[in-house]
Amino acid sequence: MATLGWTEDFARQITPDDDGSLPARVTQVHRDRLAVLTADGPREVALPNGHPSGSFAVGDWVMISASQSVMRRRLDRHSLLQRRVHSRAGSRNIGEYRLIGANIDTLFITTSCNADFNVARLERYLTLAHDAGVEPVILLTKADMADDPESYAIEAQKLGRDLAVLVLDAHAPDVPERLAQWCTMGKTVALSGSSGVGKTTLTNALTGGDEATQGVRDDTRGRHTTTARSLHPLPQGGWLIDTPGIRGLGVSDAATGIDVTFAEITELAAQCKFRDCAHEGEPGCAVQAAIKSGEIDADRLDRWRKLSAEDAVNTASSGAAMGKGYGITKRGKGKAVAKQIKAAQKHKKR
Repeated sequence: MATLGWTEDFARQITPDDDGSLPARVTQVHRDRLAVLTADGPREVALPNGHPSGSFAVGDWVMISASQSVMRRRLDRHSLLQRRVHSRAGSRNIGEYRLIGANIDTLFITTSCNADFNVARLERYLTLAHDAGVEPVILLTKADMADDPESYAIEAQKLGRDLAVLVLDAHAPDVPERLAQWCTMGKTVALSGSSGVGKTTLTNALTGGDEATQGVRDDTRGRHTTTARSLHPLPQGGWLIDTPGIRGLGVSDAATGIDVTFAEITELAAQCKFRDCAHEGEPGCAVQAAIKSGEIDADRLDRWRKLSAEDAVNTASSGAAMGKGYGITKRGKGKAVAKQIKAAQKHKKR
């Protein structure tokens, strides 16, 4: 079970009511059933009435009936990656969130050394990871096709203290070795990023698989390949969740993630003369002082403002609807983000 990612946190959730049930990890989510892995191998289990498939994510742990192959309940998650979607009128999307993956340890944020590289979008992915308590790692692919791949790495490295940034040729034989430290026994990593940045190629490199990939277009952008989320075993003993390309990445209820992603602004804001300082020219503004001294880039502050404003609006609207009822619990989220908050506080003292 440990090789599947089973931990003491999950074991403590087992109760006498689970007698006759088996723990299983979700590998795929279908319309009316789940594909799962148990200690005895793969199975498919039915979802009873009242349990919509949209409330489950690849990577979830569930308790299933040992005799009837029916899902009984889902265990609390230690992390959950989810993104807000803007539903159409009358949509049945739960809380207007789409689940990306559960019980993930590391998010490989994948972009390429070409026109796909976008700092603002990377900050959104970092917010997503930090808010879930998941370690982010930026992978810069297609380095073999770029004239100066290191310039992209320099820009990405500015987005976080101690942020791991790797420049890769996804076809190179050393990819598994370079990513090995995050793919060890029982650990779960997720690959996310725009369509065509090489996620399927990286999946093949890490798993030893041969999923079909698409060629590069004339404008050097890749093509969309992955269409569904799934859990893949890794030779090192870990697990990989590959996800379809995401065109839009809205944020909601992500204040903690924003604070950690923009830690240098968050820390300086606490030093402003006025508690409600908008950092737009008020006297005693520590953030504006840092911009004048070159410590903070003005564009970075503008992106922080935009993301914070979007989060405030979306959080208010989602709270008026269903909120995160099917996501990670408030208590679970608090535990998940604790290490990011601790890291930010550590840097604040320096």
